[in-house]
Amino acid sequence: MLASYLPDTDLEVLLDPDASAWRAGASETLPLTGTPLGMQPTAAIRASWIDRRIGAVDEVRVAALHNGQGLAFRLEWEDASENNDLDDNTSFPDAAAIALPANEDSPIIVMGKPGAAVNAWHWRADAPSQAREISAEGLGTTAPVPGSGIRAHGVWKDGRWRVVIGRELESAGGPMAAQLRPGTQTGFGVAIWEGSNQERAGIKAFSGDWQILSIEATGGAGGGRK
Repeated sequence: MLASYLPDTDLEVLLDPDASAWRAGASETLPLTGTPLGMQPTAAIRASWIDRRIGAVDEVRVAALHNGQGLAFRLEWEDASENNDLDDNTSFPDAAAIALPANEDSPIIVMGKPGAAVNAWHWRADAPSQAREISAEGLGTTAPVPGSGIRAHGVWKDGRWRVVIGRELESAGGPMAAQLRPGTQTGFGVAIWEGSNQERAGIKAFSGDWQILSIEATGGAGGGRK
């Protein structure tokens, strides 16, 4: 997938999922699958979900744009209900995340490994104009990325979520975060949590192994592998 270069376009403009700027970028539909039951971190979770479907969302439409300093992803998926409440026992918000490798050896399936983190840009419907940036070095390990400038905005309407998550290309998070540049490629992944299905934490739909994102060079000619 290509993250097209739009010079003189502020990242704040791109945070509007209905901004006209998004018509300039190509988009792709990614199929999603539920995370395997055996990958869930505790026996209690595995037991409680043994007869339930994990991953209620089947696909997500993805587009990406950058302005030379910041990169934004636009996600769109069908969802019959807007779930924006959080209760520890019964209610969970809809949510979405973009995953990026902080290191070329970072494995997405197990959310990183020691010394090769996976960097996630995470949005939830109970705070639709906020996001958080986290880093993981394996299943069940997460830590906030220091100095994160992650931003997001989500809108639910007519049975669909439209969510934009964005950040500066280069992060103050050092090795905990993906460091991105125009004219390069990186892997990326998408995860969606369906609140009405009580999905949270490792219970989610995701896009499988790394997808490829080409960040268009500021000269418009594209670039090589990161």
